[in-house]
Parts: sequence; structure tokens; C-alpha cells
Amino acid sequence: FMHVGNLRTALYEYLVAKSQGGTFVLRIEDTDQERYVEGATDVIYRTLQQVGLKHDEGPDVGGAYGPYIQSERKALYKPYAEQLVREGKAYYCFCTKERLESIHTADSFGGYDRHCRDLPQEEVQRLLDAGTPHVIRQKMPKTGTTSFEDVVYGHIEVDNATLDDQILIKTDGMPTYNFANVVDDHLMGITHVIRGSEYLSSTPKYNLLYKDFGWDIPTYIHCPPVMKDAQNKLSKRNGDASYQDLVAKGYLTEAVLNYICLLGWSPKGEYAEQEIFSLPELVKIWSPDGISKSPAIFDPLKLRAINAEYIRRMTPEQFTAAAMPWYEKAGIAHMDLDILQRSLQPRVEVFGELPQMVDFLTEMPEFSEELYFSKKMKTNADTAREDLPDILATLEALPEWTESAVHEALLGLAARKGKKNGVIPVSYTHLRAHETRR
Repeated sequence: FMHVGNLRTALYEYLVAKSQGGTFVLRIEDTDQERYVEGATDVIYRTLQQVGLKHDEGPDVGGAYGPYIQSERKALYKPYAEQLVREGKAYYCFCTKERLESIHTADSFGGYDRHCRDLPQEEVQRLLDAGTPHVIRQKMPKTGTTSFEDVVYGHIEVDNATLDDQILIKTDGMPTYNFANVVDDHLMGITHVIRGSEYLSSTPKYNLLYKDFGWDIPTYIHCPPVMKDAQNKLSKRNGDASYQDLVAKGYLTEAVLNYICLLGWSPKGEYAEQEIFSLPELVKIWSPDGISKSPAIFDPLKLRAINAEYIRRMTPEQFTAAAMPWYEKAGIAHMDLDILQRSLQPRVEVFGELPQMVDFLTEMPEFSEELYFSKKMKTNADTAREDLPDILATLEALPEWTESAVHEALLGLAARKGKKNGVIPVSYTHLRAHETRR
């Protein structure tokens, strides 16, 4: 599944690229093989294709900076880490898993006590020659500060003393997520890095790597989290909806994308009050200045309202095509599609609710006497009892049972009885319920 927050990040990345005439790059970041999920890459491809976020470069379309799967780039990373070692900006760490667990228990600095940071070169070489398992760690400065600029959060500065000597290359030779991203962003010419605000704490380490290599630092755009409520993040583990869940429930892809864009972002100027935007319109007006620092609360009612508006704007043909799977589920696909469209399009807000809305067409439920009552038409059970015999006789006399014939016959009956047009259909509705049940 594609988490709503991940899809929003992909959308913002697409909008930044396209609004500036840039290139939208898809890179599969799979350096953490223990967390690899079979089929996850296919979900990414399929979701981006469905929502219309077409990437210009990527594993499936190629490009000048491939390969675009990090595990296939494994050989690229270690030489860069070894360069830092030679320059005194990184070091080999030979600590065993058991030792690391013991110092974690002791709650020492940053989870690691820098035991191997200043090992004599002769000892380092001896351990390397003996094939001792090791990682490569970044040598963080112990004093001073590191700062960076973020489009959303502004100037951020941290004390270097709070930064731990993070791992760059793991014992299996694979790079860590942070190191691989810095190297790949540089090699691929990435100018804008857009990600969740949870990565703000890692950004000083990124910047120190860029500085150590002498590389240009990209523009950072950190997005606030998508929350279920003020206390809880939106999470699939908590049963919250993913993009696939929303589509399965009958939400339109265009509406979902439109709503997700507004989760933590708002347009400016003449578009400030507008809520419905096509993807090309978003590209035209996009500015990251509209991203809020505050967490975005996922509002199902707002999504529902936007989805309903997209349904209203459909042509009759588009509505029928979108509704057909739900007609089939409800067992009414054989009925008059024109009547169904004219009756349902003004009323449906989420297609997944359509079968329940039309269940009376295949199995008539029990109705209470409340069906007779209408304050507007001033009808009740007694007035209905007066009209039902005349309605039944009028309908039984019809030579054909069509929408227009029924409509004209009931309007004629209302005129003959000197009643408002709406009074007769109220009684007719209940009659039809009983006739169908028979």
C-alpha cells in the first residue's frame, strides 16, 4: 500500500520539479534489506501511474544517472566513505554487536562511545588485514555548531556535540540510508530534497557530509506530518486509510490527489479560496511557500466533500463508467443506466456507498409510517390513504411503464385532484414499495 503521507511527498516533489521545468526522478531506496517488502516497488510504480505522477527518470524508464535502485549501486558508495577515512573525516569501527548492546544499556553518548575513533593506524590495519567485521563511521566535530536552511522551517542550528558518529557503510558493505542519499543526490544532480519533518534531525549530518566532500547543498523542504488527530499520526498499523484503501472505498483518484495536496499546503493570492484543482492547475500555481509548519489533520469529511464535487463535475458518461463496478456489485447493472445516472449523480458522495443507496431496487426493505409524512407537502398517513387508490388505478391504466409516462400520469392526477405536484409522488413512493415487495 502507499501511505497517504508518502503519496503527498511524491506529489510535492512532482510539483516542485514540474513547476520549475525540472526533472522528476524516481529512485528506489532499498539499502535496508532487512526491511525489504516483496512487491513494494510494484506498488510504487502502480500508484504513481494511477495518480498521474509520471517520472522522467527511474528504474523502469531509465535515464542518464542510473541505475536508480540503490542496492544495484552498492559498489559506488564505499569508495566515497574510504575517501573520508583517508582525509580523517571518517573511521573504521570494529565494535562487536555485543559491545554495542552493552554501551546502549549504559546509555552512553549518542548510543556510541567513539571507542574506535582514535585507534592507532597500525591497529586499524591489523584488524582490516585479519578480516575483522567493521563499519565505517562519520567523524563528527565535537565542538561548534552546524546549521542549515529549510524552506518550511527556516534557519535551524544544532550543537555538534549532540551529533553521534553515524554509520556510513554497514558490515555487509551496504550504505546506510543517510549516506546513500547524500551520495546519490550529488551524483544525480538533485537540487531539491523533499521529505517528512522527522528527517530534520538528520539534516545536520547530511550537511556535514556535503561540506566534507565539497559538494553543493540542495534545497531542503521538510513537510509536517499527516495526523489522524492532534495526538496520533495517520498510520496503516492503526487501521487508517492508505491510498489503495481510499480507492477501494470508492473515492476518485483525482479527488484523493487534490485533497492530499491540501494536507498542509494552501494556495496563495487569487487562488486562496479555491479548493478544487486539477494536476495541471496545481503545477501552474504551486509554491512551497504555502506549506505549513503545523501538522496536517486528515479530515474525512473534507475529503468526502471534495470527492462529491468531483462526482458532480463528471459528464453523464464518466459517471456511468465510474459507477458501473458498483452497479454490478449492487445487481442493478442491467437497469436503465440513464435513469440511474440522473437519479444518483446529484446524490452520491462516495461510490462505495452506492450499493447501499440502491438496495431497495433489488430487495425492498421494511418502511415505517414516517414515509408518509412530509412537512413541506403537509402529508401524513391519512392523506396518503386517500390518494393511494387513485394512484393505483391511474398507474394500472397506463399502456406502457416508462419514466415519462408515470411522471405525466401522476402530474395529471394531481391536477385533477387539485393538489400540489409533490403530494402525489409522496404517496406513490409508498405504494411502489408495497407493489415491489409483492
